[in-house]
Amino acid sequence: MTSPLTDHPVVQERWSPRLWGTLLVLCAAMFLDALDVSMVGVALPSIATDLDLSTSTLQWIVSGYILGYGGLLLLGGRAADLLGRRRVFLIALAVFALASLLGGLVDSGPLLIASRFIKGLSAAFTAPAGLSIITTTFKEGPQRNRALAIYTTCAATGFSMGLVLSGLLTEVSWRLTMLLPAPIALIALVAGIKLIPQSSREDSGKGYDVPGAVTGTASMLLLVFTVVQAPEAGWASARTLLSFLAVAVLLTAFVTIERRSSHPLIRLGVLRAGSQIRANLGAAFFFGSYVGFQFLVTQYMQSLLGWSALQTALAFLPAGALVALSSTKIGSVVDRFGTPRVIAVGFTLLVVAYALFLQIDLTPSYAAVILPSMLLLGAACALVFPSLNIQATNGVEDHEQGMVSGLLNTSIQVGGAIFLAVVTAVITASGSDGGSPQEVLDSFRPGLVVVTAVAAAGLLTTLTGLRTRRGPGRQKTVLVAKSVPDSEPERVTVGD
Repeated sequence: MTSPLTDHPVVQERWSPRLWGTLLVLCAAMFLDALDVSMVGVALPSIATDLDLSTSTLQWIVSGYILGYGGLLLLGGRAADLLGRRRVFLIALAVFALASLLGGLVDSGPLLIASRFIKGLSAAFTAPAGLSIITTTFKEGPQRNRALAIYTTCAATGFSMGLVLSGLLTEVSWRLTMLLPAPIALIALVAGIKLIPQSSREDSGKGYDVPGAVTGTASMLLLVFTVVQAPEAGWASARTLLSFLAVAVLLTAFVTIERRSSHPLIRLGVLRAGSQIRANLGAAFFFGSYVGFQFLVTQYMQSLLGWSALQTALAFLPAGALVALSSTKIGSVVDRFGTPRVIAVGFTLLVVAYALFLQIDLTPSYAAVILPSMLLLGAACALVFPSLNIQATNGVEDHEQGMVSGLLNTSIQVGGAIFLAVVTAVITASGSDGGSPQEVLDSFRPGLVVVTAVAAAGLLTTLTGLRTRRGPGRQKTVLVAKSVPDSEPERVTVGD
């Protein structure tokens, strides 16, 4: 394998300054995505007061970002392969910076929501492009594992820092939480222009899969929109059921188009690999359980315990700090034990963390319940998130790295949207509104049970991969793409 930075094979483990610089630029973009998501949540009450927004309008400040991000990831991943990863990444990063500036200057709810949608849209292109730049720049194995561990750690660090920074900045003005990403994105853009290597573009002589792009993007947009709106409209309402039916029709059309297209948006043969299926399902379960847990814990700490936004953010800080401190070690752990084992251990810790939090009451012990849960959560995130990224991108040809990166990020966002909506619906059905503090707390427990069950489902999915790895020689299967778009990929078994 050759590095995009040179025409010669990569034989040394030491990274050049330019290689480090490239990784830092990509990490900055991932850091910003996570930072932006976490900062806006704490600022919502101030935004509602300043712009005089209703609760239903306010939720679209969050949902608008999710809609743009989750709905366009498939298109963003394939665009990186077809148009060039460097070009797509830099253009999307510039749009992200401009949308951040717009979001901090607007004086109306609709304009703020529009800026959030544009930011989500740009992140849908930077995330898969950035991940695919890493997987095509760093040699598969220890080098790539180390790079991905650092890259995914930046997401967790950004999320943790976003909670704390938002609590501090909102005390001055909520607009600062919107404006902060803009200068960071501009600095990363200038550095990226100088450091990120030129990337090859896939030969598009056979044409672009426009029908696949339209039906795939429309199905993801409608799916995320339907899930986000379902708790408010009602899961059994005619509107929700018809929307899900439309999603099924669009997905069926998308699959049919992809099977027949000579230049598909997604080569369906990739999804026949068990490692790919487990990585994408694991990503959905992992992020879905975490988002649901964070939502519940934030409500518990602020609504019931009366903690401030900053106190709540600091409660989550041990988890983020543990992830940041372990970033340089996870790559070597994966090298030694393999992704299935590491993911299984991580999901086990995740289940224990959520189950431990079920012991909360109106006078919780931070040292006995909250802190251990957060430390277990941090350890789980440090093990699971990098390993899922490694598993999803290993054994995939360079020209399809954007595609699998888009698939993985789509699973993350759709999983987060679906399971958060489910947790919200469970809490609402338990009757948390207008009750005593104990009744509100009791309504949270079924939601915590759902979160724990989702993590357990992720563990069970991972264990199926452990079972298939058993056998002499610790062999592994590498997927080799064939020239026929929808053919079954060749499986070459080699020593681990």
